[in-house]
Amino acid sequence: MDKNKVFVFIGAPGSGKGSISSLCVEKFKWKQLSTGELCRKHIKEQTEIGKQIDFSIKSGKLVSDSIIIEMVNEWLGEQLDLGETIILDGYPRTFAQAEALDAFLKERFSKSDLKVVRFILPDEVAIDRLCERYVCKNIDCQAIFSMASGSGLKPKIEMVCDICSSPLKRRSDDTRESVAERLKIFHEHEKKLLDFYNQKEVSIYELNVQNPLGVVFENFKELIGLED
Repeated sequence: MDKNKVFVFIGAPGSGKGSISSLCVEKFKWKQLSTGELCRKHIKEQTEIGKQIDFSIKSGKLVSDSIIIEMVNEWLGEQLDLGETIILDGYPRTFAQAEALDAFLKERFSKSDLKVVRFILPDEVAIDRLCERYVCKNIDCQAIFSMASGSGLKPKIEMVCDICSSPLKRRSDDTRESVAERLKIFHEHEKKLLDFYNQKEVSIYELNVQNPLGVVFENFKELIGLED
């Protein structure tokens, strides 16, 4: 039996993790985990995890590592039991989450092949990108677009989602000040994550993501040895 393949995407906000993940889902039928989408799903379905997440958010608190880990492990177990190739889009975000993922895979899926892809993007480019980012208002869609020239992510009709035809909106935290603060926090966690995976001797692939999306995707496939 082939090994389960698990890709961990580590990249700053605006580096295109979600866009590359979506292309892998479309082209290769891989499964993508976005913790944000999974949180929204649990809240909508009012699961026990969803109630805890909703309470944390409404209390103005960060959702704890333990809740995120429980939620992700449940999802991972279901998908890896089916032999799926998985992309973890922005998970793990913290050292504690990385340790939990490592322990979970060793205990439940010891034959899993885990690879880390690090998305390389200068902070100023990330800030510019996020200030041009728009998101579909439809909570069940949440497709991402960009008005930046050369991004390859402009909608076909201005301010209308290509996928579901809902209006687009700006995220309230996509301001230069907010993004700069998010990047600072990201880099603190990124260093700990990379140190963790280097210590574990996990393969880390570095992907330059400054080019248009189509070029980045071709480079990604070449980097990890994939063909259509």
